[in-house]
Amino acid sequence: MAVKKIFRDYLKDDIKEVRRIHSAIKRYNRIAIFRHIMPDYDALGCQFGLATWLKDNFPEKEIVVLGDNHVTFTPRLYPETDSLSESWFREPFLAIVLDVNSPSRIADPRYKKAKFKIIIDHHPAEGEKHANVQIIKTEAAAAAENILAILLNFKGNYVLSKKAASYFYSAIVGDSGRFQYSSTSKLTFACATECLDAGIEISKIYQQMYLKKIDDLKVTAYILNHFSVSDHGVAYYVLPTNIQEELNITTERGKENVNLFANIEGINAWCSITEDKKDNCWRVSLRSKEKPINQVAMMFEGGGHAQASGAKLNSIDDLPKLIAALDKLF
Repeated sequence: MAVKKIFRDYLKDDIKEVRRIHSAIKRYNRIAIFRHIMPDYDALGCQFGLATWLKDNFPEKEIVVLGDNHVTFTPRLYPETDSLSESWFREPFLAIVLDVNSPSRIADPRYKKAKFKIIIDHHPAEGEKHANVQIIKTEAAAAAENILAILLNFKGNYVLSKKAASYFYSAIVGDSGRFQYSSTSKLTFACATECLDAGIEISKIYQQMYLKKIDDLKVTAYILNHFSVSDHGVAYYVLPTNIQEELNITTERGKENVNLFANIEGINAWCSITEDKKDNCWRVSLRSKEKPINQVAMMFEGGGHAQASGAKLNSIDDLPKLIAALDKLF
């Protein structure tokens, strides 16, 4: 009962929106689930967790998952997304957008064609409301927490299957840093409890999430031999295109080792800087122990959470400005 109360209390001010979401799901027979570009565990875990939950509880409905596949998570941890022709979008459908609220970052722009749009996110709201229903609660460590809280507040005899729970759990683990980030809360653990009650196999999920190949050790070795640390404890590594090719990794994988520098004495913040030749920029993944770094990320065309954000450099010549801005925090 105590766990159920956490979910009720968490959404007590959003119960009207929860009911509207429930009503829309029951009303539409065709539902498309969207999320942000360059997906992470939370984005994909949310998508497939919700898709599985909907298929389990509304087997008569057509549920599709849209967006690009991940270079390593697919198909190791998540199935491939659906590929649909334009004709599919000509009939009325419900769009549920997860883990993103900025239109420019939604992986498939065809969400705009939906008859009814829902956004569920935990990132700070950007701009005006652009969906029929939005629940954006930034206190959640992962968007999956907001989704699970909503589902568990629906009135009805619904089930959370082991498969759906496994996807949601991977999302929570990924965005909470295995329950280590400061955003981890009693809601986080309440969601984990619900997933455990559904019968998930934790060891199997962790093995799938963090499986490494021998070649991955070469990437780690390169980073450990080429990182820098500023005078104020900002650690960073740079992966230009030629090094990515040498290490046989994609741009999307450049940030995978960013947390090598977590829990290291003397390091207060850390980041990866990866060249993106396709978009002619450098992708930045930022993390910190305590101080919020999302304001710095916003200075460099990014944003995100207090201790986990993303940014962009239009030129590597801007790297000293980024490090200087982070140094000022410490």
